[in-house]
Amino acid sequence: MTPMPEDPRIRQLVSMLSRRRVLQYGLIGGAGALVAACGGGIGGASTSPSASASGAPTAKDMSSTEKIMNWSNWPLYIDVGPNKSHPSLDAFKKATGITVNYTEDYNDNNEFYAKVHPQLQAGQPIGRDLITATDWMAHIWIANGYAELLDLANIPNHKNIGKSWQNVSFDPGRKYSMPWQSGSTGIGWNRAELKRLTGKTELRTLDELWDPRLKGRVTILSEMNDSMGLMLMAMGKRADKFTDADFSAAIAEYQKYVNNGQIRGITGNDYATSMASGTVVAAVAWSGDMLSDTKTYGYSIPESGGMLWTDNMLIPPLAAHKTNAEKWMDFYYQPEIAAMVAAYVKYISPVAGAQEAMKKVDPTQVNNPAIFPDAATLAKLQVFMPLTDIQRTNYQKQFQALSGA
Repeated sequence: MTPMPEDPRIRQLVSMLSRRRVLQYGLIGGAGALVAACGGGIGGASTSPSASASGAPTAKDMSSTEKIMNWSNWPLYIDVGPNKSHPSLDAFKKATGITVNYTEDYNDNNEFYAKVHPQLQAGQPIGRDLITATDWMAHIWIANGYAELLDLANIPNHKNIGKSWQNVSFDPGRKYSMPWQSGSTGIGWNRAELKRLTGKTELRTLDELWDPRLKGRVTILSEMNDSMGLMLMAMGKRADKFTDADFSAAIAEYQKYVNNGQIRGITGNDYATSMASGTVVAAVAWSGDMLSDTKTYGYSIPESGGMLWTDNMLIPPLAAHKTNAEKWMDFYYQPEIAAMVAAYVKYISPVAGAQEAMKKVDPTQVNNPAIFPDAATLAKLQVFMPLTDIQRTNYQKQFQALSGA
């Protein structure tokens, strides 16, 4: 792991980049292609998880005798205290006696899934009691029967899942997953350069990226769901329910601005470095990158709407410590614990009551929009439509052609 720089602002930016830089599956092959290659695709089947997920194999739960829980999570994605401790996990151990073996080995959704898929397909345990998958990948795990049905009796704080996260299409009612952290995708800009070139102090619509004065200084994200979701909404469609024709029309709209040079590039997190230098002035951007330095950058959810993405806690089949994992979920969903984590990682907290609890944890973060966007902002966010492997392969080919990958 790259050492974190000492400057707090740079440290926060690196933290955000480290989490999101690996979500560029458009450049390494779509999830559908990977799932099909592994022999576990969901094909053209219904996106409802109930039938297949209920058939997940189960194992004897050793939680009562083994006070441990094994969790694979993304790098730099939990609170860190003195001597690289994790205060939230330390508090959990103190309260329950359960030690969390916390491993930052979930570096990429596709990569992790490919690594453990042979065991999953063979009905073998993967040695983890908890994993943290992004929405579209959580859908694949659940739909293929690779997630345990949660025992809500062990998770009374399940009631604290925020309204925007309660009934996602890939897991209605949150029976197989619980949100860990979220972020939004909207429009970001370099404040000084935008003012110098256009006289504007903010951007409110995707159409404003096509201002001729910004030609060659605009980027969109190589994360297909984010860039395409914003364009679909800008065209009056929904990102959570659209047709093949809608998607192709959105591709064609972007293609115009790639062809005429308005769009400088289709990038991952390197857009943030280019924006800091002023080479890029405006971009389809992630909230964490922009809101980490509000003096330099501006950020808005377009009037037509923005994207909400979430990383979700799932219990794999044959987990040896399922109850312990559920106890952690319940512990984290105490508002004060969620606030403790959010104060450090500065992503959107999906836990109802966390903002009120933040008054005691860190009063300076109570009104941080990176953690607690207001209700009006959340109402403008949509989760990208779950895709079958056939859809994802088709859409990814179109998006790769757009990007030239």
